[in-house]
Amino acid sequence: MKIIFTGTPAFAVPSLQMLLDSNHQICAVYTQPDRPAGRGRHLHPSPVKELALSAGIPVLQPLTLKSDEGLQQIKAFNADLIVVVAYGMILSQPVLDAPKLGCINVHGSLLPRWRGAAPIQRALMAGDEKTGITVMQIVRKLDAGDMLHKEEYLLGANDTSSIVHDKLAGLGAIGLAKVLAQLEAGVVHAEPQNEALVTYAEKLDKSEAVIDWTQPAVHIARKVKGLNPWPVAQTLYRGGVLRIWQAEAIDADMALAPGQVRCIHKNLDVGTGAGLLRLHEVQMPGGKRMTVDAFLNAHDVGGVNLS
Repeated sequence: MKIIFTGTPAFAVPSLQMLLDSNHQICAVYTQPDRPAGRGRHLHPSPVKELALSAGIPVLQPLTLKSDEGLQQIKAFNADLIVVVAYGMILSQPVLDAPKLGCINVHGSLLPRWRGAAPIQRALMAGDEKTGITVMQIVRKLDAGDMLHKEEYLLGANDTSSIVHDKLAGLGAIGLAKVLAQLEAGVVHAEPQNEALVTYAEKLDKSEAVIDWTQPAVHIARKVKGLNPWPVAQTLYRGGVLRIWQAEAIDADMALAPGQVRCIHKNLDVGTGAGLLRLHEVQMPGGKRMTVDAFLNAHDVGGVNLS
């Protein structure tokens, strides 16, 4: 098939690599314009752009696809299909109608649960037992198209958003390959989403990083996992921001007030509204991530309360 691929971040790279390794023809790659990054704020290409250029695929980076010129350019490729993986731009109806087989999307959740911008993080923060990817047809309504295929992933106790992101990126490529084979064979099965089961994964906000120690430990532990690697759960320690990268909820006989710290046998536990949160990896302002062992070697936490 002749395919236009649209994607931007690292999540889309395995799917693009799968297409490059396949017998399909990628006639163009669309990705977001280069963005400033790093201390120098220099323009950097997206991971998708870097891979496409290394493979000699034409790369287009329009600011919008709503113009007549942009639409005519897409039509000129005479593609069979447009594949979307975390592109970051809404496709207009004329664009959706341009390819012979329409447009399909690889989404990082088991739809209809967690439509929207942050499905991986919201699944972890909600304590879901599993997540996965859904390959779906694209319609104008957000993530509401018919489902073509799913790949499930069971969430582990140590999974963070960073870990799950990479797992689902790989599963996305696997699921996409299966759907392309079904489309070629003419045996694809489209399943409508049950609107009664829809939940929405709102975009993350930095304000969500602040820990409320009156919440149960299990909820705070989920937040820590869901907000790693961004924006990272945080609390105040001696007037400075302490970022918490890894932690777990534990059962304990001793009760501590919310935010109260206990240090026993090199373990750093914090009281919550229900249970204790054991910290494993933290970071002080301007410093590097460190294990709690290293943190306790450098800091006296006696009498400290986190807030």
